[in-house]
Amino acid sequence: MTTVDGTVYAKSSNEKIKISVLKRGDKSIYVKKVQHLLTLKGYYFDVEDGVFGKNTEDAVRDFQRDQKLKISGIVDRKTLEKLQSTTLAPRKVKKELKVNASAYSSQDPNCSKYTSTGQLLRKGIVAVDPNVIPLGTKLYIPGYGYGVAADIGSAIKGKKIDVAFDTRKEALKFGRRDIVIQILE
Repeated sequence: MTTVDGTVYAKSSNEKIKISVLKRGDKSIYVKKVQHLLTLKGYYFDVEDGVFGKNTEDAVRDFQRDQKLKISGIVDRKTLEKLQSTTLAPRKVKKELKVNASAYSSQDPNCSKYTSTGQLLRKGIVAVDPNVIPLGTKLYIPGYGYGVAADIGSAIKGKKIDVAFDTRKEALKFGRRDIVIQILE
C-alpha cells in the first residue's frame, strides 16, 4: 500500500486500486492488511478477517491516540503512513512480570475451540489467573508476540500464563518457560 495526494492506494497485482479511506463497515483485503499491521504493532487482538468492525475501529483509535494523530477510528493517509512506519513510538509498558509460560491450542485433548470469555481460541489469546492479570489486559510476551488476557484455566494460578497457538505442533514447539512479560497500558 502506498499513499498519494491524501488518498490511500493499495497495489493488487500490477494495478493500483484507489481507496479513499478505510472505516467501520468496510470489508476487503486492505482492511485485513491494516488489521495485520495493527496486530504487529500490538494494537489489534482479534481475528484478521478483513472486516472493519468495532474491534478494528477501537484498535485504530488507540493507535491514533498513541501516535498523536487525529482520533477518528478511520484509516486515512496519515494513519496508514504511521502504521507502515518503522520508527514508531512503542506501546507504553505499565509493568513487567516474571511468569511461567506454557502453550496450548484447540487441538489439545480436552480443549475447547472457545475461550472462557467466548472468543475463538487462536494465537494472541492468553490464559491467565485474573487475580494476577485482569481479563482484557494487553501483553507482550517474548518469543510469542502480543496477546490479550482472554481466557482462564484450572491449572493457571498465580504467576502462570498459557499462550494459545493455532496448532498443537506450534504449542509443543513453544513448550514451557520462565519469562518476563510486559503488561501494556
